[in-house]
Amino acid sequence: MTEIKNNDREIHIFRVRVGVLFALTFLCFGLLVARVVWLQVVKHSDYAALSEGNRIAVVPIVPNRGLIVDRNGVVLARNYSAYTLEITPSKLRHSLDSVIDELATLVTVEPRDRKRFKNLLAESKNFESVPLRTRLTDDEVARFTAQRFRFPGVDVQARLFRNYPLGESAAHVIGYIGRINAREAKLIEESDDATNYRGTDHIGKEGLEKSYEKQLHGITGYEKVIKTAGGRAVSTMSRKEATPGNNLILSIDIELQKIVEEAFGEYRGALVAIEPETGDILAYVSRPGFDPNLFVDGIDTQSWNELNTSLDRPLMNRPLQGTYPPGSTFKPFMALAALELGKRTPSQAINDIGYFNLGGNRWNDDKVGGHGVVNMYTSIVVSCNTYYYQLGHDLGIDAIHDFMEPFGFGRLTGIDLENEKTGVLPSKEWKRKRFARSKAAQAWQGGDTINVSIGQGFNSYTILQLAHAVSTLANNGVVMKPHLVKIIEDGSTRARKLTVAQPSGRIPLRQENIDFIKSAMVGVAEEGTSRQVFANAGYTSGGKTGTSQAVSLKRGEKYNAKTIGERRRDNSLYVAFAPADKPRIALALIVENAGFGAAVAAPITRKALDYYLLGKKPASKDGAAAAEKGVAAAPVPTTNSASEAPATPGGQTAPARE
Repeated sequence: MTEIKNNDREIHIFRVRVGVLFALTFLCFGLLVARVVWLQVVKHSDYAALSEGNRIAVVPIVPNRGLIVDRNGVVLARNYSAYTLEITPSKLRHSLDSVIDELATLVTVEPRDRKRFKNLLAESKNFESVPLRTRLTDDEVARFTAQRFRFPGVDVQARLFRNYPLGESAAHVIGYIGRINAREAKLIEESDDATNYRGTDHIGKEGLEKSYEKQLHGITGYEKVIKTAGGRAVSTMSRKEATPGNNLILSIDIELQKIVEEAFGEYRGALVAIEPETGDILAYVSRPGFDPNLFVDGIDTQSWNELNTSLDRPLMNRPLQGTYPPGSTFKPFMALAALELGKRTPSQAINDIGYFNLGGNRWNDDKVGGHGVVNMYTSIVVSCNTYYYQLGHDLGIDAIHDFMEPFGFGRLTGIDLENEKTGVLPSKEWKRKRFARSKAAQAWQGGDTINVSIGQGFNSYTILQLAHAVSTLANNGVVMKPHLVKIIEDGSTRARKLTVAQPSGRIPLRQENIDFIKSAMVGVAEEGTSRQVFANAGYTSGGKTGTSQAVSLKRGEKYNAKTIGERRRDNSLYVAFAPADKPRIALALIVENAGFGAAVAAPITRKALDYYLLGKKPASKDGAAAAEKGVAAAPVPTTNSASEAPATPGGQTAPARE
């Protein structure tokens, strides 16, 4: 049977299909046009910026870190340029260990380099480059460059490095820089300086490098460069130079610093010397020291363990954080308090029979049988304990506290270093707070005052505080804030600005009282406990020896320096100012476990004053050998002068420490 076609129907279907196809085509074309309009018109600026970003990179220009120099221009911290071999883990095509092994065939990679790299990697983000080797030689750079195509994600970078040319000298003052760790990076990102630290790998960690970080760092610049698809810069579009950091001109005299450091020898201790009129710190010594260069690239494990576990605690900043009883160096201030508060006159005397009784307890003097008739002048010159036992009892602890506080005892000096300790200037209120958990221990006892009066007991101050107090006394009560940075010099313009230009205040003291105390301290150096050390000095100085307990002795235990352990022996202290008529330098020092103040501390002071006032340097080793043969002999302190015997717990003083 023949099928009859319906042409009209087929034509209709065809037309419908063509219409649908046309509509779909038109719709697709419309969508394409809309998409083009969206991309080319609506989102043009966004994608143009993105495209430009892929083509143009903004590279930070890290500023030169400011220099640190001493008061005479000697460089203490500087920068130098060197090449580093750096790895960006996110760009590696092979395992990290295999890449390092391959690199080791081209450049020297020590086990310590690998350890340091892994430590730095743990603190870094995966997309950051981490140095494997620093300070590459020219040969190493050439060898790697020739094979660079084999190591995607590894490159050689030119970096600025910090260097401390004098090594250990003044290390606790200068501090050091180190790589920014994760915690520091987070703090920077949350701060207003985040942009300024783009491209910066290092930051101040300790000392002035840390406390003056913002001034030393400078302002980061930038460079707009055109780069290839592979990320290699091919041309520079624009450039804004970085602003170098400010330079720090210290008050430190580095020659004086080195002389004192050498004078300490193997002893542990601290010294701070101040120019009274300005508050400039002339020497700031903490012994033993350390080499800050070890920390710049990341200290190796062995060196860190040696420093961190040493019984000598070389990383401890002793002038700032070590607190000690001042011993008899406290007595001139006690005498000044008595004059100012009307409790004593210069001529008023006591009869020292060798001890002081209070409440059935006896506090012995350092000299068996006593010193006889002792007035205020003599009490300082021979360091009579009994005189100050009685004086402390008459003054009372709160009067002592209130008089000493303006001199800076027991409170922060405000020095331009972080983590300063306050120490302890005891009072009844302090003891109530200190022993809050024990009501029985809260009550202030008369014996507490007796011990405080000779610089023992609860007294605990930093050598910085003691030097500051002596400097204020030498400056007739005018208080100058002690500081290590004298001038901040603009890194670009070289304009200079003093850090401390005005006094912090003035303690209202009668000049005749100050003059009397100074004259008694001159007597210490001329006829008292340090007379032999300062014989034929060529200048007149005031001073005071001191001896303080390093540890408390058990009840009934007798002190014997020959049999007691070295680290339990007494500390040796000395304070001084010179020239006596118009002091240019005041200082305080402690030599840990060295015994009588005139035996070790005073000779170190003599060397410091000889250099600063007369330009004399200690004899060389050859000179010392000649002295031993009789060519020249330095005065040696004898042990027949009064010592500063600290009181032992329970009221009894230890035997004379001579």
